[in-house]
Amino acid sequence: MADLVKVENLSVSYKIGGGLFSQNYLKAVNNVSLTIKRGSFFGLVGESGSGKTTLGRALLNAVPISSGSAHYDDGDVSYELSKLDKTQLADYRKRAQLIFQDPYAALSPRMTVRDIIAEPIEVMKLASDREEIDSRVRTIASRCRLNLEHLRRFPHAFSGGQRQRISIARALVSDPRLVIADEAVAALDVSIQADVLNLLKSLQKDMGLTFMFISHDLSVVAHICDHVAVMYLGRLVESAPTRELFKAPKHPYTKALFSAIPSLNPDDQGTAQRLEGEIPSPTNQPSGCKFHTRCPHAIDICKKEEPSLQQTDPQHEVACHRWKELFNT
Repeated sequence: MADLVKVENLSVSYKIGGGLFSQNYLKAVNNVSLTIKRGSFFGLVGESGSGKTTLGRALLNAVPISSGSAHYDDGDVSYELSKLDKTQLADYRKRAQLIFQDPYAALSPRMTVRDIIAEPIEVMKLASDREEIDSRVRTIASRCRLNLEHLRRFPHAFSGGQRQRISIARALVSDPRLVIADEAVAALDVSIQADVLNLLKSLQKDMGLTFMFISHDLSVVAHICDHVAVMYLGRLVESAPTRELFKAPKHPYTKALFSAIPSLNPDDQGTAQRLEGEIPSPTNQPSGCKFHTRCPHAIDICKKEEPSLQQTDPQHEVACHRWKELFNT
């Protein structure tokens, strides 16, 4: 598969505090490189504060890229995201969309479902008359398993799962190629999560979509994603195809995350690896490997030198000084 998005050494920084002659910066994303294939379901996982959402917003051009590059190429157009002019940005907005986490806060209570879904069409001027708008709204609503009578109602009349399907329909009505799903099922009950995940997978196949699926729920990521990248404190620490990553993680942080997944066997006592302490503040990051303050395998080199991503297999990369001796079995 060809690359849809190629990110190289991308960083996103925010100015904080500082005085007249000094400036302090918070590095939310630091020197991240990754590739998202066309038609894939790319997972991005990590603890809260790891920079997942900021990276997703950078790929939507919703926050400025401080350094590095992010290149988008869907076969019809090719854009460098940090250098879009107004015309290119307007076109890119049609091609890259976001599904929000909270289906209750994401929908205007004063608009009908029809108007909510139709709003991107009207703002982006994708249709010339109301009849064409209504036709596109009905088509995407049907694909998202919404009934026609739903279009006349207001959001308060729907459950969380139904509201999220409305949010999905709104995101897809512009016929995008890239969809960023930021914790898109985190606010839903487990049974509803499965329904929404299956819907996303079905839409991916039917519409040729590419997803970046941001989540902290590893069991969800294992179910739906083709490839998974793990972030810690703004950096990518491991990236691999889903099955390979879950079978043989090669970074201590990834190993700890996976060991904490609850077992379905009630008799399983579990062997979860406990992570001591909390994720450090992005404004006061440790030297060397950023994970060394919580890593049970840290040695002197980990405290002094930051590891770079190394290729362990054709599609597997890890940033750890000791991965060969610890996990290369």
